[in-house]
Amino acid sequence: MTAGHPPRVLVDATSVPADRGGVGRYVDGLLGALGGMVGSAVDLAVVALRTDTERYARMLPGAEILAAPAAVAHRPARLAWEQTGLPMLAQQVGAKVLHAPFYTCPLRAACPVTVTVHDATFFTEPEHYDKSKRTFFRSAIKTSLRRANRVIVPSKATRDELIRLLDADPTTIDVAYHGVDHTAFHAPTEEEKARVRARLGLGGTKYIAFLGAKEPRKNVPNLIRGWVRAVSERDEPPALVIAGGQGHDDDIDRAVAEVPPHLRVLRPGHLRFGDLPGFLGGALVAAYPSYGEGFGLPILEAMACAAPVLTTPRLSLPEVGGDAVAYTSEAPAQIAADLGSLLDDEPRRNALAKAGFDRAKEFTWESSADVHVAAWTRAAA
Repeated sequence: MTAGHPPRVLVDATSVPADRGGVGRYVDGLLGALGGMVGSAVDLAVVALRTDTERYARMLPGAEILAAPAAVAHRPARLAWEQTGLPMLAQQVGAKVLHAPFYTCPLRAACPVTVTVHDATFFTEPEHYDKSKRTFFRSAIKTSLRRANRVIVPSKATRDELIRLLDADPTTIDVAYHGVDHTAFHAPTEEEKARVRARLGLGGTKYIAFLGAKEPRKNVPNLIRGWVRAVSERDEPPALVIAGGQGHDDDIDRAVAEVPPHLRVLRPGHLRFGDLPGFLGGALVAAYPSYGEGFGLPILEAMACAAPVLTTPRLSLPEVGGDAVAYTSEAPAQIAADLGSLLDDEPRRNALAKAGFDRAKEFTWESSADVHVAAWTRAAA
């Protein structure tokens, strides 16, 4: 980097999954916002899976888009390539900074490396991960904290936990809140809501929405048990719709098996991306009683869709929800009480929907991109 010239940054987007889950939303949102900054604030190159190169070429007309070897679509090959092929590619494109957006980074590179560590729950909530995943990500986070020139995290809570638990250097950590795509996630029309109800086969039945990974940390079994307690005695009990694909929690199946026959619980898996506003904004409540998040993108996306949100005050979630969401604990009895209270109070649900919608406007990918560019500039210097 020379005076007056933005740093040349190579972003490794090869970890983005085909289903555009959490890391996909982050990388896509960040790169979309960087599109307007290419040439002025940053000189950008992006390496991506071959299936994503066209998408990023459209999104970033001023950037250099590179296709990774076909083999890196498989995780073991990608991790191996990250240590060898990626540093070589950074040299070939003249990168002054290499950004790794998903926990891991090359151990040796010819230029400064920045890495995004999305959360510290592998340390704070270890019981909610299987041993192999917990071991891998704990090692990756420790290595990245040691090796990276700068670490980017999505919340102050994550920063504080890395400092508290791993003695991370606070002067090398930058907090870049995630944003939300306000075009994709918006207050839905009645037509959008009706389309989702029809696709789910709900008819006129009202429902509680959950959208997220089926991981133990998300606390879906206790949500199911709390919902059963909250609605069993109601004349027209709302259904519970558990949407989202990746991950698995055997306790979900056990909790579903306990649901009384007069109640409806639906598990449609992945929904169409265009249906998410109608799904979230059409719900009586969007419930997300997680044990803890590095950021909490699902509650932000629900807020942007004008859904009343019920979540927990764990780790970063209050940073996102503020006083615009309702809070509960992780226990079924308390979820039942707080969910029931919301179901009985339409004015409060309406107030939360408006407050959440307004608060969501404060979280933009442009603001996140500004923090990333500042971190890259510091790393390059």
